Amino acid sequence: DTHHELPLSSYDSTPKTHSKIIIITTTIIDDPSTARLNETPGKINHKIDLDSPKVATMDAIKDGEKKVYCRCWLSGTFPLCDGSHVAHNKEVGDNVGPLIVSVAKEE
Repeated sequence: DTHHELPLSSYDSTPKTHSKIIIITTTIIDDPSTARLNETPGKINHKIDLDSPKVATMDAIKDGEKKVYCRCWLSGTFPLCDGSHVAHNKEVGDNVGPLIVSVAKEE
């Protein structure tokens, strides 16, 4: 895993259909409403890069590629999804799923 901090000025939320690369950044936000049972209230990440003050992941996606990213923080292949959310959803009645990102193949 490669972790990089991006300055806020480099963030542009405007979709770019002509872009060749998409950068995905995931950040932990301490929010008490996201607490899980039997865990520290407010903490959602209990296993990924715990020594880091913030987990931020950059990834490049090329034309024609598709990647599936974890949003439940339970994946053994984080930041990519391994389907761990399925058991989590069944156990606690949640509906979390992955982020799926694809880039059309340029013709």
